Amino acid sequence: MVRPQQIWGKSFPDVPSINAHVSNAIFQAVAQVRQGQRQTVGITITGEKGLGKSQIISRIRHGLQPDGSALFVYMGKYDNLNQIKYQFLQNVVSSLRAFGSYQGVMQWQELAAALINEAKNFSYTPQQYISMFPSWLKKYPNQLVDRFTDWVIQIKPEINNPYLVKAILWTLSSDHAIYATHWLSGLELTDTRSEEMGLPNFQREHKEAEALTTVRQILDILSDYRVPVICFDELDNTDADDNGFTAAQVVASLAKDLYNNLKRGVLLLAMYPDTWRDQVKVLPQAYAVIDRLGGKPIQLNFLNSDDVVVIVSYWLKEFYQEHQQTSPSLLYPFDENKLKEFGKQRPTVRAVLNWCAEHFVVPEDISPTPTPPPPPQHPVEPAFNNELAGVEESLDNYLEDNDAIGNALRLGFSNLVGETVEEVKIAQVAVIQGKKCYLGFKIIGEEDGKTLKIGVAIVQQSGGTGVQAILGQLIDYERFDLTRGCLVRSKKISPSANKARESVRTLLNEKGGEWVLLRGEDIKPLLAIQLVLENRESYKLSEAEIIDFIKQKQLAINNPLIREILSDPSGQEPENLMDEDMPVSIPQGVLDSANQVNLGI
Repeated sequence: MVRPQQIWGKSFPDVPSINAHVSNAIFQAVAQVRQGQRQTVGITITGEKGLGKSQIISRIRHGLQPDGSALFVYMGKYDNLNQIKYQFLQNVVSSLRAFGSYQGVMQWQELAAALINEAKNFSYTPQQYISMFPSWLKKYPNQLVDRFTDWVIQIKPEINNPYLVKAILWTLSSDHAIYATHWLSGLELTDTRSEEMGLPNFQREHKEAEALTTVRQILDILSDYRVPVICFDELDNTDADDNGFTAAQVVASLAKDLYNNLKRGVLLLAMYPDTWRDQVKVLPQAYAVIDRLGGKPIQLNFLNSDDVVVIVSYWLKEFYQEHQQTSPSLLYPFDENKLKEFGKQRPTVRAVLNWCAEHFVVPEDISPTPTPPPPPQHPVEPAFNNELAGVEESLDNYLEDNDAIGNALRLGFSNLVGETVEEVKIAQVAVIQGKKCYLGFKIIGEEDGKTLKIGVAIVQQSGGTGVQAILGQLIDYERFDLTRGCLVRSKKISPSANKARESVRTLLNEKGGEWVLLRGEDIKPLLAIQLVLENRESYKLSEAEIIDFIKQKQLAINNPLIREILSDPSGQEPENLMDEDMPVSIPQGVLDSANQVNLGI
């Protein structure tokens, strides 16, 4: 299966001829919009499970990347359908963090460079701007980005939110890019950072209402320079919003709104044929929705005998190159006639993968010297390794996701029920109940003959108000039936966040609680196995197999983060905390002689 990290990074080996009619239709739509022949195009692709819908999207992303004619947005996860607009905004911002047509440059930075170049008739590359920004900021610390913003607004009077422009321009500063994209996604900055960058914090209660307006403006700004290609994938889950509408229905309605309001762009939805028939086509005002989603969907084809031979040869070529081996033939160790016979069954791509895994047997006469067979691989291991690679590639994003971290930790602790770890015998892992409860979960167990109830709160966001709301609950042992509170966080809490700092002091010094340092290396395997569990149907794995893998590999019982949460509290803040909103690594260009440019500020 194609995972989100393969949409953005190195994809699974792709055979361009397979379902070329689908990708060609989308490339043609992008060309028509770019040339002004059409304003907005909606396309829906349908295909049975395993036929390669996400593979097509990956092909489109990698096909559009080199020439810089489009900006690519991908959404494949829908955690809260009641806040779909806010989630879409976050996905737009996250997608534009990905590298575009310039090596090592975010799509946001490409957009920022284009804005300045048009405003001042410059011709610098994004790499040059990134290189020049540190010296410019040093020379004009309080004027640079404000002046750039004024220049852009003068040529684009239709932009009614200058702060969006300012945040986009801040992405050219390597030291500020992570804060800028954090703010663009609707999240709070610390008061100090907000003041430094001149970006006002959003009102939390207005985020969903303002999100679609914000995302439309962002897409309209970027559409002056690139064609936005917006892909909605993984729409076939059964979750529903409070009004009973499914993910496919909610997203189809959102796509209709985008179609009606964008300057230009291409909208792509991928789903099963049953989802299209039973969910989208029965929507209220279905005709208007379907009309904007392309009318009749483009269907993916099942593979035929020739397709199977071609696709297996592609996979094997990449496999042998990766392992620096020379293959005796294009299809070794498979038999071409058997592959063609299997192809008569019109299999899915996933079925071909499974067939190859079952029939990958090296003939005995090829290996004159017998070698001992390798130990049997656990059925969960390939899926775990696949997800772990994705987590490692997107670790910075995962470390900002409180819910993902909380779910991963809860899975780990749930698999320790009945075990004794750090002298705590774990009896139960429970969701913490309570109105407007922001805490994650609690571990109920026994230590030294006494009942222990540890409330766990994962708090990675910035901003004193949000942090304080969670910390205030974490120290309220009576309300939430706790005997110990545990804060899991990798960052310092700003000295200016007085209430949050006071709550931390109370937690550590008065309540006997603990602050555990969140480290990426510790949480990675738990995040990966949680993703395997969420996608077990696609991997054809059972929950029992996944639990067995966790125990066999000791992913939970030997995890340093889990053991630290259960250990006796130190009463101290952890060492090696990062500064709040510590920037992740943002690629920089090579210094250029353009550093000497006269900005006229």
